[in-house]
Amino acid sequence: MESNSLAKLADLLRQRNHIDDAIANLIDRPAHSSHLGEFVAAEIFNIKLAESAVQKGSDGHFTNGPLTDQSVNVKKYSLDNGILDIRPNAVPDYYLVLTGPRSSAMSSRGTSQPWTIEAVYLFKADPLIQSLRQRGIKLNEATSVRRHYWDEAEIYPTPTNPALVLTPEQRSVLALFKG
Repeated sequence: MESNSLAKLADLLRQRNHIDDAIANLIDRPAHSSHLGEFVAAEIFNIKLAESAVQKGSDGHFTNGPLTDQSVNVKKYSLDNGILDIRPNAVPDYYLVLTGPRSSAMSSRGTSQPWTIEAVYLFKADPLIQSLRQRGIKLNEATSVRRHYWDEAEIYPTPTNPALVLTPEQRSVLALFKG
């Protein structure tokens, strides 16, 4: 890498740090992808986030609607690649997953992964985990979940999961984050 490239990179990172500071002031947590996802999910889906960002098992609870008082672990992934972080020693009632575009397994070289929301999925944790265990799937931070589970769990843009039907306003706000 040339020193000119390093100078340009340093300048871009200074700009990014300024934007990250502004985001952190807005969401009251560092501007990490996961914290942004939790903030957006809390605002759109009426979730009261836990005081601690490292609470074991869940990020908070739904505060109204059909899922009132149910615990939820919010996940934000840059790509929709069929991977879900499941910690079997700390299971919430639901996983709410916000993803960027669908991805096939390929190299990330030369690509960008902007912060977008192209799809949202809601998984009831216990039945999902039970099904994965029956199939012999190892549960960890990169649990492979077959596409048909994702399709059944989708609440946005295609509403196939009846457990949480989005209002037109919720759909409209999610559309603000499309790529």
